[in-house]
Amino acid sequence: MRRVGLKRVAVILIVPVILAFGWGIWSHYGSRPVPPDLAVQAERVDHILIDKSARRLTARRNGQVVLEFNIALGFAPEGDKQQEGDGKTPEGLFKIDRRNPNSSFYLSLGLNYPRPRDVARASEAGLSPGGDIFIHGQPNALGQALVLPGDWTEGCIAVTNSQMERLWHLAGLGTRVEIRP
Repeated sequence: MRRVGLKRVAVILIVPVILAFGWGIWSHYGSRPVPPDLAVQAERVDHILIDKSARRLTARRNGQVVLEFNIALGFAPEGDKQQEGDGKTPEGLFKIDRRNPNSSFYLSLGLNYPRPRDVARASEAGLSPGGDIFIHGQPNALGQALVLPGDWTEGCIAVTNSQMERLWHLAGLGTRVEIRP
């Protein structure tokens, strides 16, 4: 009788351990559902974050990430834009204030740079703050397939043409753009 009791206790103790171990393995290695493509579901984005140090553009709708792309920046990306021709991408809060489907680059979304404080800072130093800062695709002269490597713009944010097409459809006038160092 005692022997049957020990077997029963062993089973009662071992079965939960085996089940927990199996569940742990399944939850770690088991299949997971594929997340939906939020860019397909979203009609618009309301915030674009440019992280210069990570070379990353993240577009969100109501705080939820819709798109993430690697980016290229100005040819001298460290620091905030100070003057025309310095190759820096400006930092701060901006808005998309124009859309150009016929630019020299595949589609372009213009930012409201220079802002009044940018003009004042450059003016105090006797400089031009520059302008025409855009998020855009690759140079049209390259065709559709080629992508320039590294940081090559004069201060803009560049993505691939297919990425730009997706962003073009999701980002309207007034979309907030935050550019961090």
